[in-house]
Amino acid sequence: MASKTSLLRPRRHIRESSGDRVFTILNNTFLLLILLAVLYPLVYVVSASFSDPVAVSSGQVWLWPVGFTTKAYVKIFEYSRIWTGYLNSIFYTVVGTLVNVTMTILAAYPLSRKDLYGRNPLMFLFVFSMMFSGGLIPFYITVNQLGLYNTRWALIIPQALSVWNMIITISFFRSSLPPELLEAAQLDGCNDIQYLFRIVLPLSTPIIAVLCLFYAVGHWNEYFSALIFLADKDLFPLQLVLRDILIANTVDINLLQDVKTMAAKAGMRDLLKYALIVVSSAPVLIIYPFVQKHFVKGLMIGAIKG
Repeated sequence: MASKTSLLRPRRHIRESSGDRVFTILNNTFLLLILLAVLYPLVYVVSASFSDPVAVSSGQVWLWPVGFTTKAYVKIFEYSRIWTGYLNSIFYTVVGTLVNVTMTILAAYPLSRKDLYGRNPLMFLFVFSMMFSGGLIPFYITVNQLGLYNTRWALIIPQALSVWNMIITISFFRSSLPPELLEAAQLDGCNDIQYLFRIVLPLSTPIIAVLCLFYAVGHWNEYFSALIFLADKDLFPLQLVLRDILIANTVDINLLQDVKTMAAKAGMRDLLKYALIVVSSAPVLIIYPFVQKHFVKGLMIGAIKG
């Protein structure tokens, strides 16, 4: 009876000291300020993209849309270069991520095995390449000599492997796949290739999701390599088109239909900038919630050093 009575007693919460309460208040206040600092620009960009061009150019938009309209998005997709850039970015992201994840797993799994001959020298070479590089000019010459200049592969092949992501993947394999699992598979007649595809990959969904997210976001936001290695505008990714509009202001207003029915050219250009930011950021924001749980789990497990 005593034990049952003790189970029915309400649990007492640990009383916080005054110092703990002050720290909690200050910490929450600080995090709230950071949230506002990050969230307000996003809300402003979305609101401005749905506002009247005159209200945007005159600074009337602060938080909510003023003169709600969707004409900016209609005009954006009438601009042919944006469609081309969107399709190019999808190609670079999908194909590049597939190449990246494949190369990372094929490099990380052997290096995670302690029975790999020459594992330490190979690991040293990988880490050395992460710390030191030849520089931009030798990199450009190498890409040019390989015949990759002004091709789609110039944005995929030179960035096929990230050493940092490979190290995270190695740590995941070591902490999540015990050696006894390999021994049991070998006793059942499973070779290394079969073990990789039938056992390792199905158990590595969290780290694969992390790699896909890291690489996909990197490819989607990539513009510097395209700026260096691409000369044909038909190969430009969306981010390079966005750069031309936001920085160089090279969007041709005359290519947009019925612009005169809207406000002045300056207001229309600002409206297009905000709307294009929303359009270019939407795919990543849509994909992230579906991989968030795998992202957190894979990143935490991959950070454990065994």
